[in-house]
Amino acid sequence: MKKRPVIGITMGDPAGSGPEITIKALSDPSLYERCCPLVIGDAGILEQAKTFVNHPEIIIHPVSDVKDALFRYGTVDVYHMDLIHDVKNFRIGEVSKEGGRAAFAFVRTVIELAMEKKIDATVTNALNKEAMNLALAEEGMHFDGHTEIYAAYTHTEKYTMMLAHHDFRVVHVSTHVSLREACDRVKKDRVLEVIELAYKACQDLGIQAPRIGVCGLNPHAGENGLFGREEIEEIIPAMQEAQKKGINAIGPLSPDTAFSQMLGGWYDIAVCMYHDQGHIPVKTIGFVYDREKQTWKAVEGVNITLGLPIIRTSVDHGTDFPHAGTGESNELSLVNAVDYAIRMAGTIQKENDHGRNSDIL
Repeated sequence: MKKRPVIGITMGDPAGSGPEITIKALSDPSLYERCCPLVIGDAGILEQAKTFVNHPEIIIHPVSDVKDALFRYGTVDVYHMDLIHDVKNFRIGEVSKEGGRAAFAFVRTVIELAMEKKIDATVTNALNKEAMNLALAEEGMHFDGHTEIYAAYTHTEKYTMMLAHHDFRVVHVSTHVSLREACDRVKKDRVLEVIELAYKACQDLGIQAPRIGVCGLNPHAGENGLFGREEIEEIIPAMQEAQKKGINAIGPLSPDTAFSQMLGGWYDIAVCMYHDQGHIPVKTIGFVYDREKQTWKAVEGVNITLGLPIIRTSVDHGTDFPHAGTGESNELSLVNAVDYAIRMAGTIQKENDHGRNSDIL
């Protein structure tokens, strides 16, 4: 028998597309052959989402303990937190403290379950940052997003974001800061840290000798100091330190050609110096809009937090409030995120088996 990893999936903001795409993703029987999915959320909201996506045959099974989940196709096990008190009158597609408070609680709970080793990996649907922080302000708290929540509640200091579209992967030296501040954050120690996190992530995915492309910060990677000295003073020294540790760090790459090379298979992952340098190429290839049908043909991509003691993957899109409740939201990014979580959980389990024969996916 194959051992299927238990994957905790947060429902995301109850007013967003998360509940709908969760039902869509879990309506595929092949997913249950690969893992044991457990939704962290609200049973009533998921019952409502069934009607939005026309899957009345799905059975919502509330549980209060992982061991009570059934993990069989046709039944969606939900770790029910009962935080939406009047589902019928809860407003879909709108920012609310109630929705933000629930979304935050789902994330904290899935982290706790993973830290307690009751589940093997976590996958997050989108939350609305405004809604979450409206709720958290009452408690004197603030978080920029999922990544910072995970870092805080797993007590992680060194972490970064990885985006992936199949085998196209990028990691970031900085993310949610101004471009001016992002330039100031390109320092040797941080660049080296991200190179090492990228190397470990590729190994966790089963890539034994990763090729890590390191982008420059400036046009043409600085052109030997003509357009800036960050490459000379910070990036190259970081790469040299990585190479001394046996890491195949290549670069610094001119950012205007690095991603064409990535598509051509030159590298297993690219280290990017700031948010948009990495996000733009991934979302350009993953988000495909059909002009004729005036709809999104594909919304693919996975957001993975590296450096954590637990596995966290996520959809690479927002709550999609404008389409919430219509059943039109695309589940591909969630499916990709679950697949990445399964792959990472399997690799880590094999490492824990110390080389013993393993039949884990």
